[in-house]
Amino acid sequence: MVDLLIDTRFLSLALLALLTLMWAIQLIFYWGFFWRLAHYRTKSVPDSQSGVSVVICAHNEYYHLKENLPFILDQDYSEYEVLVVNHASDDDTRFLLQGFEEQFPHLKTITIEEDLNFFSGKKFPLSIGIKSARYDKILLTDADCKPASREWIKKMASGFKPGVEVVLGYGPYNRHKGFLNKLIRYDTVHIAIQYLSYALAGIPYMGVGRNLSYLKPVFYRNKGFISHYQIRSGDDDLFVNRVANRSNTAIMLHPGSFTYSDPKFHFGKWITQKKRHLSTSNHYKFKHKILLGAYSLSLLLFYALTIGLLIGKVSVIPVLGLFLLRLFSQYFVGSRAMKQLGERDLIPWSPFYEIVLLILNTSVLVSNIFHKSRKWK
Repeated sequence: MVDLLIDTRFLSLALLALLTLMWAIQLIFYWGFFWRLAHYRTKSVPDSQSGVSVVICAHNEYYHLKENLPFILDQDYSEYEVLVVNHASDDDTRFLLQGFEEQFPHLKTITIEEDLNFFSGKKFPLSIGIKSARYDKILLTDADCKPASREWIKKMASGFKPGVEVVLGYGPYNRHKGFLNKLIRYDTVHIAIQYLSYALAGIPYMGVGRNLSYLKPVFYRNKGFISHYQIRSGDDDLFVNRVANRSNTAIMLHPGSFTYSDPKFHFGKWITQKKRHLSTSNHYKFKHKILLGAYSLSLLLFYALTIGLLIGKVSVIPVLGLFLLRLFSQYFVGSRAMKQLGERDLIPWSPFYEIVLLILNTSVLVSNIFHKSRKWK
């Protein structure tokens, strides 16, 4: 009986110690990384107004182009062009673009009649667009994205300064009613908090194609998407993961630099999208996988141990203390970071969204592993 009591106490202390370690790791991320974004101030950089090429790939995007392209063509910027690569569309995209070309001389369209499939996804048409660009500054967005202001190009271009070759922007989703919209938007802002904070810490690891800019020489120097051409996605995050480093990467947080689009409206389609994105992360550099894995695993173990110890009524006061201290960090640091990205309405319920996403992401990762295993067999 005495030995059992000693074993139980030892196990309780060991679990409490493990919880404390996970708590400490979480606080390192919040105060060592996310705080950089929370109190970041966009520096005013003189705008050189040097030429910018906006590149958009479109496959059957007639309605999105009709709605969003006029806002991109009406930017307050002196020297820029817009290249739309019409990739094997079989809708009326061609005729829509012809009409726009008559109105806007700085619009250039490139039509790819057939899907040649040299690359998976949009990597081939995007490569064609970048190589056809007139200017060295390449600014990427999608057909379903709308700039937040007429200064979108100006703000993103102002992120470049001597030595900077990559500028990471933010592409939030539009607000709609319903829980799914809030969950997707929280997932998006949480991912943005990570990749923008790590970039500020000198560890850039990804960007989003909805709002991303880099210099054409970087594209050529790294042979475009050759290193991951066989992967369907990754024209944005895998490319940034390969070419970005401490000295050549900057971020842009001005609200006028954002691009907005609609998220998925069906849960199943969103999960399919998440499966693809999470599978792409398997191809990140090892140090980035360690960094991202440490955050996710410590968060999962923190919640699991907290719940387990509270249910077992083990060290209730210390456990609650650790939980509340992390909750304070989440609200204090996380809310400031979300305000930076214009997502104030998500702050009150952020712990709830975090738990839901933790469960979903874990399920998706397990599903991806299982699916890969079955596919291998």
